[in-house]
Amino acid sequence: MWWWLALAIASEVAATLSLRASESFTRLVPSVFVTIGYAIAFYALSKALTNGMTVATAYAVWSGMGMFVIAALGTLLFKEQLSLTQVAGLALIVVGIIALQLGATTAQA
Repeated sequence: MWWWLALAIASEVAATLSLRASESFTRLVPSVFVTIGYAIAFYALSKALTNGMTVATAYAVWSGMGMFVIAALGTLLFKEQLSLTQVAGLALIVVGIIALQLGATTAQA
C-alpha cells in the first residue's frame, strides 16, 4: 500500500510541476502531462486506500509530502524563494505526518 501512495505523490508532483509549464493549458504537451499525472495520482491514492491504508494517513502523507516536495523542487528548478516562516511550516507538515503515523501505530496496538 505504501508503494501506491509513493506513486500517488510522485505523479501529483509531476502533474503540478507540469501545470506551471502548461501556461494555463495553452501548451499541449504539459497540459497532457497534467491530466495524466493527476489521473494516475488519484488512481494510486484509491489503490492505497483499498489496500488497507486509513484515509487520515493516506491523505495527510499524500498532501503533505506533495507540498513538501513541490516546495523543494520549486526552489531548485524555478529559483523560488522560501521565507523562514514557510520553511518552518513545511517542517511542521512533516512533524504532523509523523505524529499521524505514530498515532495510527499506537491505535492498532
